[in-house]
Formats: sequence, C-alpha cells, structure tokens
Amino acid sequence: MTQPSSRSGPDDPNGKTPLGRVRVLVTRSPERSAALVAALQQAGATPVLLPLIDFERAPDQHALDVACDALAAGAFDWLVVSSATTVHVLMEKAAERGLRLEGLVPAGTRVAAVGPATRRLLEAGGLAVTLIPDGEQSAAGLVAVWPGGGKVFLPQADIAAPALAQALAAAGSAVDAVTAYRTVEYPAAAERRLAVQPEDGDAGPQPPSYSLLTPETAAADISAGRIAAVIAASPSAVRRIAALGPMGGCRLVAIGRSTADQASAMGLDVAAVAAEPTPDGLVAAVSKALNPP
Repeated sequence: MTQPSSRSGPDDPNGKTPLGRVRVLVTRSPERSAALVAALQQAGATPVLLPLIDFERAPDQHALDVACDALAAGAFDWLVVSSATTVHVLMEKAAERGLRLEGLVPAGTRVAAVGPATRRLLEAGGLAVTLIPDGEQSAAGLVAVWPGGGKVFLPQADIAAPALAQALAAAGSAVDAVTAYRTVEYPAAAERRLAVQPEDGDAGPQPPSYSLLTPETAAADISAGRIAAVIAASPSAVRRIAALGPMGGCRLVAIGRSTADQASAMGLDVAAVAAEPTPDGLVAAVSKALNPP
C-alpha cells in the first residue's frame, strides 16, 4: 500500500492539502454524507461510499404515538435527543399531526441534544436546545452535565444501549424510553424507510461527487491496499465494517468514543477518534491517522 505523505492543512501557504489523493471509505448513506464528502475532497482525499446501515420506522408505532401525544400535551419536562435520526422521526410524527417540529414540543419542555449535528437539526425545526455536552459529544457527555430530576421523554433506536436511560434515572429523572426507529442493513425497505435530510450542514451549492461501492468491492479494495482509511460513524457501522474482513493497512477512524470502544471490543485497531463528531473533526482525525506525528 502506498502511504500518504505528510501535508499541511488546506490553508497551508504552499497550497498543499493533508490528504492528497488518498481514498477514504465513508460508511454512511449519500444523503447523510454530503458535507463529509465535500470536506474530504477539500482536504485532497478521494471519498468513496459504502452505505452499511439504514433506518426504518419503529414496528410499534402505537407506543411512539402515545408518547408523542403526551409530549405535545406538555407531559414531559425534558425531551432528550441522542441522535440526529431521532429528529427525523419526530419531524415525521409532527407532520402526521399537521405540525412542524416546534409545534410538537411545547415551549415549557426543555430540549437536550447529544451533539452538534443533532442540535442543528433541532434548531432548524424551530426548537431551542437548552442542554448539550460541554466536552465529549456523546451520551456519556450529556450525562455529565445532566441537572437531574424531571420527567423525560427519550426516543431512541431499537439497538440503543440502556446506559443513558439508566444514568438519567439514577440522577432522579423519571424516564420514558421509547423505540423510535430500527437500525437495519442498507438499504431499508422503501415502505418503512425514514425520510431524511442532510445532517451535516450545507455541503455547498453543488452536491459533491463520489463513487458508490458494493461490500464486495470495498472488501477487495481494502485487502489490496487501495483504501487508506475507513470512517465509522456509529457502533453499528463498526460491526458491519468488521464483517468486510481484515483491515490490513487500512486505518479505522471513529466518530466518537462509543464507536471506538465498539471497534476495540471487536479486535479492530482504532487509528484516531474525532475530537468533534463533525465533518471537519472527522477530516482532522483521518489526517492524524494517516500522518502520525
């Protein structure tokens, strides 16, 4: 495998970029990757996409509807949103009721978000986010700043770890944790798939270009050293990356600590963890992984 040379950032006076011409595998769907793809291209990389996971509506819509009706009626002191995908679910539920997101959440209900992408989507829907982690952008980071008490609505993925709900309850909060969506292999069934908008912010006036790989092609490219790094954006993505086969010289970059912990638990070496779960944070982590000090 040809190792990338060390380079300076995009604002380097010599005009060099940190990821000149290396291929970087992004494991999210195209509509969730536009800003990250654009950031990688700006840094000089050639991003290729292998969507590994997708999202479907929860099988138990009744339980979710009951909780959303209670939310709209002001029954909760807090809405805790631990993923951007949850925001898309809440937007759908609001639309079913002829509302925008801000109409589903009363003004007296405070909103907590786990990270910047989630916060941006909530704010785009008209909600004011009153609590976000100070340091680590994760469920653990949110728990660290949680004030305790109150009745909490916590819509989550079907595979969400119970740690967040347990920690909030341990802090004296009454937690109503409800499955909001299912995580499935990509692509989800068309009739159950969640409609999503870009989560990473505006990627620019023109959508970025990319190549879409199959799992077989991605595995072959990794084995042959044609992919320098792979970005894992969730613990569930890590499990599917591991199924592709040996990583060889391909560097694994994790979006956050929980994703890195999942990789380590599966015996995968983590070359870098993003300091922030943003496109710029991930690009910096890829650069660090491929250009170690």
